Amino acid sequence: MTESPALPALWPAPVAPGAVDATVTVPGSKSVTNRGLVLAALSSEPGWLRRPLRSRDTLLMAEALRTMGVGIEETASSSSSGPSGTAGGEAWRIIPAGLHGPATVDVGNAGTVMRFLPPVAALADGPVRFDGDPRSYERPLGGVIDALRALGARIDDDNRGALPMTVFGGGALEGGRVEIDASSSSQFVSALLLSAARFNQGVEVRHVGAALPSMPHIRMTVDMLRGVGAQVDTPEAGGEPNVWRVTPGALLGRDLVVEPDLSNAQPFLAAALVTGGRVTIPDWPERTTQPGDALREIFTAMGGSCELTDQGLTFTGSGRIHGIDVDLGEVGELTPGIAAVAALADSPSTLRGVAHLRLHETDRLAALTKELNELGGDVTETADGLHIRPRPLHGGIFHTYEDHRLATAAAVIGLAVEGIEVENVATTGKTLPDFPGLWTDMLDPAVPARRA
Repeated sequence: MTESPALPALWPAPVAPGAVDATVTVPGSKSVTNRGLVLAALSSEPGWLRRPLRSRDTLLMAEALRTMGVGIEETASSSSSGPSGTAGGEAWRIIPAGLHGPATVDVGNAGTVMRFLPPVAALADGPVRFDGDPRSYERPLGGVIDALRALGARIDDDNRGALPMTVFGGGALEGGRVEIDASSSSQFVSALLLSAARFNQGVEVRHVGAALPSMPHIRMTVDMLRGVGAQVDTPEAGGEPNVWRVTPGALLGRDLVVEPDLSNAQPFLAAALVTGGRVTIPDWPERTTQPGDALREIFTAMGGSCELTDQGLTFTGSGRIHGIDVDLGEVGELTPGIAAVAALADSPSTLRGVAHLRLHETDRLAALTKELNELGGDVTETADGLHIRPRPLHGGIFHTYEDHRLATAAAVIGLAVEGIEVENVATTGKTLPDFPGLWTDMLDPAVPARRA
C-alpha cells in the first residue's frame, strides 16, 4: 500500500477519475478483535488472535488489559500474503493472569473499552481507574455502572453515571440477576455477558426499556462466548424476550482468526456505487454476525449488484444511485456512509430507527445534517433518523467531530463533488488504519493490489 505522508488538517478528498476497478483488502474487525481480547484475557489458558485489527481502539483495549496484568505478545510474519489488514500474518498471543490493580485505563473514545472493561475490572484485585477523551465523559455508561453495582461491584463515579470513574475490584463478583436499560447502546448487554462466566453466579441480564439497537453486535457477543465454551441462553434460542443468561464456568483458550471489518468496507463498496465501477473485498465471510454484512442488501437496493465467491465479495455499481427507505436500527453504524450515498442519489431517502446515533462518537444525526446541508444538501433530522432530498452539492469543508465514520462518509461524497476538504481525516485511525492511503490506492489504476 502507498505510504501516506503526514496528513493535513484539511485533507482534499480526491475526485474519482472514472469508474473504479479495484481490489481492497480491509483490516480486521474492531468488534471481533476487542471481544476476542476480553474473552482471551478471561480464559483459563492462553489463546491466539490472528489477523487482529491494529488501530487506536484495539491498541487501547490491549494496553488496558496489560495494565491489569494480562500478557499480550505480538508477533508478525514477514510475509505480505496474509489478508485482513495486518502485517503479513500478524498474531497476538494472549496469556491470562491474575487480574490486579492499581491500574489506570485510558479508554480514548472507544465504546468497547469504556463499557467492556469495567466488568473485567470488578474481577481484578485492586482499584482500576477509567479515564479518556473529553467526548468519552458525555457517552452513556450509567447502565453498566448501575448493573455492576447491583451485581456486587463497588464503583466511585461521583454519581455522574459517566467517566471518569474507579472500579474497586475485589478479585471476584457475585453476579446473578440484573435489569438494565440498554436502549442507548447494545454494548451495555455485551459488556455484562462477556465477563459473566467468571462471576460466581454467572448472570441473567434482563433488558427493560425501548427496543434494543444493534442486535447483531449482541449476537456476535453470544456467538463468540459459545466459541470459547460458555453456556449462553438467548431469546433467539427459545428463551424469554430480552433476557440473556450466562452460566458460570471456565472459558477455553482459542485460536481465532479475525474476519475483515465489513463496516469498514462500506466506503469502498460505496465507491463502486457512486462511480458505476467495481470493487472486490477479499475474505468476505459467507456467514457472519457483523452488521456490515447488511451492506450487500442495502447497496443493491440503491442500485448495485454483488457476487460472493471464494475470492470475496465483488460489488458493481450500475451508474445510477436510487434513494432508499430503510430501518437501520440493527446496523446504525452504517448510517453515515449510507447518508453520503443517499445525498448523491436520484430520489429521496429516509433512514429510520437510529435515534441512538445521537450518543455515538458524536451526535451523528446532527453532524450529518449540518455538514451535508452546508455543502448544498437538503437533509432534515427526524425523531429517529434522517430524511435526505438529493440536491446538487458543492465543495467545502466537511467537519468530522473526531468521528471516523463521518470522515469516510466525506470521502465518498468527494468522489463525485469537487473541492471537498475533510477536516481531521486522521480520526479514521480509530478503526481503519491509513484510510487515506487505501483510498488513494483504490483510485489509482497503476496500483495492482490494495492492501492494508
